[in-house]
Amino acid sequence: MTLVSPPATNRPLVLGSTSRYRRELLQRLHIPFEVAAPEVDETPQPGEAPQALAERLALAKARAVAAAFPGAVVIGSDQVADLDGEPLGKPGSHEKAVAQLRRMRGRTVVFQTAVAVVCLETGYEAQSLAPVKVKFRDLSDDEIEHYLRIEQPYDCAGSAKSEGLGIALLESIDNDDPTALVGLPLIRTCRLIQAAGIQLLSGGRP
Repeated sequence: MTLVSPPATNRPLVLGSTSRYRRELLQRLHIPFEVAAPEVDETPQPGEAPQALAERLALAKARAVAAAFPGAVVIGSDQVADLDGEPLGKPGSHEKAVAQLRRMRGRTVVFQTAVAVVCLETGYEAQSLAPVKVKFRDLSDDEIEHYLRIEQPYDCAGSAKSEGLGIALLESIDNDDPTALVGLPLIRTCRLIQAAGIQLLSGGRP
């Protein structure tokens, strides 16, 4: 567990993720929160669609962390790159990232980004999905190698780090929640945590 700042709400807010990208996004809301690592098996189930996988893992992460923080409002999130119904996860290595980007060049990929919010003490549980349609440029092998050498996005689903040089890989982005592609859809997150009792525009106070 990493303490970001002392809780100032009736119920503490906990981000159930070790992703620095999600942590940086949640900090934009200027409310105190803690970070805890969810212990969740992220292996896809046989025949599981990317959307279903993202939704299941987001809720599982929120529930897992909520078990350790029953009085808190807990956020869980997950992102899966969806290439014609096939899930593409974090590459983890240069070779896998090259293979992913070669497959995605010139094609449209849907980044299925799910967020879930759970509070055990109140029984609150809700989730939402923010799909992002991304059209990739018809990239050359040299462009892919140049990008990977600079960005090294091996911890990003689909190898595309859009908040950095990865934006140069893309031809277009179509979505209704601007931060969803980075890993946490803040519009939906705000909606869910406010419904759970977190007041965002009053310093987190009820």
